[in-house]
Amino acid sequence: MNTPVIEAHALVKTYGVTHALAGVDLAVHRGESVAIMGASGSGKTTLLHVLAGITAPDSGRVVFQPSTGTAIDVTALGEAARSRLRRERFGFVFQQGLLIPELTAVENVALASMINGVAKKDALPHAASWLAALGLGGMEDRRIGELSGGQAQRVAIARAQATGADLVFADEPTGALDSHTSAEVMDALLWSTTGQGRTLIVVTHDADVAARCTRTVAVRDGRILGSAVNA
Repeated sequence: MNTPVIEAHALVKTYGVTHALAGVDLAVHRGESVAIMGASGSGKTTLLHVLAGITAPDSGRVVFQPSTGTAIDVTALGEAARSRLRRERFGFVFQQGLLIPELTAVENVALASMINGVAKKDALPHAASWLAALGLGGMEDRRIGELSGGQAQRVAIARAQATGADLVFADEPTGALDSHTSAEVMDALLWSTTGQGRTLIVVTHDADVAARCTRTVAVRDGRILGSAVNA
């Protein structure tokens, strides 16, 4: 298989006496969709946050291989450099979307590019094209409160893709949705990531969501129990 887009080596993270990660090794390859599953408190969200450079581990390494350029040791970066990496190379979709309610759908999506220095006049048409591709054409000027839960999550997915992110992290992206809307959101998420040759890591408690991914990684008590390729 091709070179991993991201690798974790012996990750350890503790909170008091709790071992959120207890020596985790994981490799995710370019173009994969990997579901991380586990019970509440298993360490799955901590693992996602450490992989994404949101949280620094107590020990261990995370190495990211961008589509262009040399490999990056995420754990060796300072906070400012990790923040830049997240802005420029990673995309994020969270359970509640974390969209800005005062902005329109297209402004929410364009903001990701504008933060990286793209002019508003260029960012807005690009954002609109992503919204249209995800079935939200004609809704560009609606504010988030005027959208359904599934529509709002598709805005969040468009935002995650607007910068051309190599790797998208999704934390319970369907957790607040009904089963039908959940399936639609996963359709959009997979199409916009692995469908475009990108990589997706999703934390979920939903077996149906995990089954849509190419591989499922089971986590318990801060350790990986196993990894299985989905049929």
